[in-house]
Amino acid sequence: MADTTSELTEPHFRRNDPERTKREIMEAAREEFARHGLTGARVDAIAARTKTAKRMIYYYFGSKEGLYLAVLEAAYDDIRSVERELRLEALAPEQAIRRMVEFTFDYQWDHADFTRLVTIENIHHGQYLRQSRSARGLNVTIIDALRSILERGRREGLFRGDVDAIDVHLFISGFCFFRSANRHTIEVLFGKDLGEEALRTRHREMLVQGVLGMLRPPGAGDGDGAGAEGGGSTP
Repeated sequence: MADTTSELTEPHFRRNDPERTKREIMEAAREEFARHGLTGARVDAIAARTKTAKRMIYYYFGSKEGLYLAVLEAAYDDIRSVERELRLEALAPEQAIRRMVEFTFDYQWDHADFTRLVTIENIHHGQYLRQSRSARGLNVTIIDALRSILERGRREGLFRGDVDAIDVHLFISGFCFFRSANRHTIEVLFGKDLGEEALRTRHREMLVQGVLGMLRPPGAGDGDGAGAEGGGSTP
């Protein structure tokens, strides 16, 4: 009697699990786009890696550009989803800022593919993200969270009243993004391995104190109650 289980190959199961197939395509596509960019990425390579017919990729995502946009939206959704889990509203204002800074610092370092995807989209002048129906809604959450923290800090006399939430976001993300995206050239040019733990700890705390220093009224002291040794956290 033939072994009928041999006919139940992986592609057979995947045809009956379209969500799993789409997840696998997205994972492979994220790596392909992050490594080669939109122009250099090949749908053939994504299909081969996932053992999926190219026609199925086009069926699910419409085009190579549609797949790229789906990957970009998912990348933003990933970081925003983890940020929501930080429960910043439960922390005192200065602790909430510290937690947000430390998270952003670690996340952008540990997810270099995210910084590469954002860099690639900026090379394309934001043309594909501009077509997204969800990107603005996804990313407004971090600004809303910052506004809430800043308002609580103002009410408690901890923060100045003239600082904009988007400015704070740019301050935090700018340093974290630059450090992650330029890790290789910085090592070549300055001989600094930015992944070295002592340097990571120093830079993380430097950014925390820089942001808090910007937010505090003139003459205010260090009131967040955590230093370089005890304040670190990871996503």
